[in-house]
Amino acid sequence: MTNILSVDVEDWFHILELNSSPDLNEWNCLESRVEKNLSALLDVFDKAHVKATCFFLGWVAERFPDLVKDAHRRGHEVASHGYAHQLIYTQTRQEFSDDIKRTKEVLENITGARVLGYRAPGFSLVEDVRWALEELARAGYKYDSSIFPASRGHGGIVGARVSPHGIETEHGTIVEFPITVAEFLGKRMCFFGGGYLRLFPYATIKYMSGRVNRQGRPVIYYVHPREIDPSHPRLAMSVKRRFKSYVNLSTTMRKLRSLLNDERLTTFGGWLAENGGTVTEGECGQQGV
Repeated sequence: MTNILSVDVEDWFHILELNSSPDLNEWNCLESRVEKNLSALLDVFDKAHVKATCFFLGWVAERFPDLVKDAHRRGHEVASHGYAHQLIYTQTRQEFSDDIKRTKEVLENITGARVLGYRAPGFSLVEDVRWALEELARAGYKYDSSIFPASRGHGGIVGARVSPHGIETEHGTIVEFPITVAEFLGKRMCFFGGGYLRLFPYATIKYMSGRVNRQGRPVIYYVHPREIDPSHPRLAMSVKRRFKSYVNLSTTMRKLRSLLNDERLTTFGGWLAENGGTVTEGECGQQGV
């Protein structure tokens, strides 16, 4: 089965809900690593002849437009991660609408191509903000990958559907790609991105990926550019958050290279094209697959 590879294009200081996280007006004053790290990731993807979906922060795109152009030129899919890395449930509906429209316009002006996909910072599309799907469809997005169908630090929707599915809105159908989870000891767990990808042994990740594929679901892998850069600056945080944010940074690139070699990977747009653009319909709060 073809699985999906994605990159959340943000910098080392874009870690959510920390007292030490710098404000937007400070970001330009900080050392940036995103340009170097994303370029290194794209080189590795190119060598493996694999395309990925790059969810760019609008702020990153405005500061490094040539980075967006380079990803687009290499054949990777450019998608939206919002403008300033804000959790949806901290925004009003109008603020969210303005944010996703602004980012879409920034990216489309840089590449000259339509932006069809969105991923929320922190996978923060929770039950209380399901109106976000209406706003995404209204803004012209065609798919979303923001629902974490289990409990997590920034929310999650316990019991949400785990397979890609279409959701009807007043502004048309939007395809939801929930973050991939697998059952383990009676609980839904993620093994396939961020700290989860760094924490678990590669053999475990591959085993769980196979289980998901045998259920007829694609695995959605995701990584952040900072995760291939063990020497990047650190933010002050609790011991628990430090473990989640920085565990096994030195293993990320090795695991990625193994995945690129062992699996058939594509973009979200590529997966939809390969599957005829069709998925089962349902509601994002509905249980099951």
